[in-house]
Amino acid sequence: MKKEWNTVFLAGLFEIGWVVGLKHAESTLGWIGTVICIYVSMHLLIIASKNLPVGTTYAVFTGIGTAGTVLLDIVLFNEPFNVTKILLIALLLGGVIGLKTITTGTKEAEH
Repeated sequence: MKKEWNTVFLAGLFEIGWVVGLKHAESTLGWIGTVICIYVSMHLLIIASKNLPVGTTYAVFTGIGTAGTVLLDIVLFNEPFNVTKILLIALLLGGVIGLKTITTGTKEAEH
């Protein structure tokens, strides 16, 4: 099952790439990279969802994407640092980690 969670994590990283790309792509190459990130993130999410509960997988995927995008905006794109925003991201990550922790089996094992 660790392999599936690694796939979700990687999909979340590609999600960060395409979300940032949607905002910052200014060239053909930037848009091509954004489209590739969209495809890879969705493809990896589909692969992981075959063996993990879809709701939990999607929640973890979007949590990684949301937290990563906000943090990347602050670090790379000079978005103002906001303590409340960071606390809310920490709460979101706590929920994501909690969901991952309580997910014990794959869908195949449940059948």
